[in-house]
Amino acid sequence: MRKRVVVFNVAMAALVCAVALVTGPFVLILPRGVAISVADWWCRANLKLLRALVGIDLEIRGVENIPKGAALVAAKHHSALETFGLMPSLSDPAFVLKRELTWLPFFGWFLLRMKMIAIDRKAGSEALVQIIEQAKVAAADGRQIVIYPEGTRRKVGEAPRYKLGVGHLYERLGLPCHPVAIDAGVFWPKGTIARRQGRAVIEFLDPIPAGLDRVAFQEMVRQRIETATEALVAEARYGKRN
Repeated sequence: MRKRVVVFNVAMAALVCAVALVTGPFVLILPRGVAISVADWWCRANLKLLRALVGIDLEIRGVENIPKGAALVAAKHHSALETFGLMPSLSDPAFVLKRELTWLPFFGWFLLRMKMIAIDRKAGSEALVQIIEQAKVAAADGRQIVIYPEGTRRKVGEAPRYKLGVGHLYERLGLPCHPVAIDAGVFWPKGTIARRQGRAVIEFLDPIPAGLDRVAFQEMVRQRIETATEALVAEARYGKRN
């Protein structure tokens, strides 16, 4: 399995280079929709490579809960899998990400052209202001604002640490929030090259309506994501998936 993972990593890197060489020089001048289409194709290609080379498939559940227009999407973050596994399900996502990613040649240009929400995580409270300002613009354009409420990847079973940013964003945007549970960490653990074959799941849960008290929302989104994620993890480890 280790060799297959190495082959996948090399193939994924080669794919990035190929896409960058072909489209990178033009991405900043082409319509934003072109960059989105290329990124969507790249994400789907990565999923096919992951399935073919490593034996990890991805199932999307709760399709009826996927937002069509402006909404807040709060997702569990286990691994790199959901970074390219979520995008094909959303029509025009604006991911909250660290601004250092936009400094990368070619790849960063795509992020800039797609108008992702890039923030300086070292800026403290100013980072929250950056998120809200950019998220308001994205929401006005009917986009889905995607945030990982814990701010970083967490290992399966690790105690959750939800930051206050998701609550402030929910309150200031006045949009419904679509929680997302994920069990990718069972198959793609954080901090190791080890992988486990099987079918990971990304599940869009029932949306939380806009207008709730921020503190109540913060607890509700944490409870929903963690409860559903724990159920998916238990199913992946001990249950049966046909």
